Amino acid sequence: MNRTKLSLITLLISGAVLAGCSSNSNQNSVSKEKVQETKTSEKVAESKDPETQNEKYYFTADEGGSISKIKAATNEVVETIEVEGAVHNVQVSPDGKMLGATVVPSMNHGQESETDSSHDEDSHEEDSHGDVSMEMNGKAIFFDTQTSELIKTVEVGNHPAHFVFTEDGKYALVSNNEDNNVSVIDMENFSVIQTIDTGKGPHGFRISADSQKAYVANMNEDTISVLNLESMLEEKKITVGSTPVTTGVTNDGKILVATLNAENMLAIVDLETDQVEKVEVGKGPAQVYIDGNNQYAYVANQGTEDSPSNSVTVVELATKKVTATIETGKGAHGVVTSSDNKRLYVTNMFENTVMIIDTEQNKVLETIEVGKVPNGISIME
Repeated sequence: MNRTKLSLITLLISGAVLAGCSSNSNQNSVSKEKVQETKTSEKVAESKDPETQNEKYYFTADEGGSISKIKAATNEVVETIEVEGAVHNVQVSPDGKMLGATVVPSMNHGQESETDSSHDEDSHEEDSHGDVSMEMNGKAIFFDTQTSELIKTVEVGNHPAHFVFTEDGKYALVSNNEDNNVSVIDMENFSVIQTIDTGKGPHGFRISADSQKAYVANMNEDTISVLNLESMLEEKKITVGSTPVTTGVTNDGKILVATLNAENMLAIVDLETDQVEKVEVGKGPAQVYIDGNNQYAYVANQGTEDSPSNSVTVVELATKKVTATIETGKGAHGVVTSSDNKRLYVTNMFENTVMIIDTEQNKVLETIEVGKVPNGISIME
């Protein structure tokens, strides 16, 4: 991708991630994961406290080398979980007990945007500094959401991008951007039981509510791969437009959306006919999230680091029209709604913040500082 094939994925994307970016990182001679295991093991007793067990949190994937844990009731960062490498994406499990994340091994100091790329397919052998091979196996890591205890580390493919649990809790899937496939992790034993081939440059994806299909955005081939999670095969591809970054799917499985980064559009796909309609959004759209009522798609417009966007576009799915544009911080990237759809949470990559937005007034209520280069975000239901 010309700053690196990964410049398209922010981590991947932050290309060479900022090393050791957590505010608590001073242990240069010790693996951060080992430090985390030590720290969190001391907290296990806390989980026995009923009040602690009922706490709700949301989490940001900080490509600078951490995960920010924020208390939902107060919007206060209560913990910075240090991770060795660049954390690109996070998701809370359906039962709310576990947090999964994708991690790419540490590279040289530097930062690139997920969507700041010319997508040169021949440029992925070295990073922007020319001395780090892109052939690095990444990993999926799993934490206890209450205690932050590290539960398991699973090796996946090269440059893992997004992480999603199936709604039935049976599997966790990871898209491997450099390998052109998806790793399927069996949650009973935390083992990769299958890899499913996709198109070129798989990145963001969502899984249908019935846990039967995954819809994976292939950034380097302008398609969405439809994966059948029963047969563990790619069922078909849907051509949607230039540089799809992430997807969303309605609960009834009838409508698919995908951000088209190079076109500044949101593709809306009728999954019965595969017919595609496009709605203009902001500059350099990254993630998209459909609210629980399947009424609106919220599109985070990131732009590039040199020319960042600072907005979320609200698209009504029934009319396929933009109903609002909400001003955010620089580099809006990750986006998710609360379970009651009253709040929208947006990461601002180039300001290291999260904004909490009232969805009725489309007004920013609060801005909080998190770790460096916040990418994905996920909230406990």
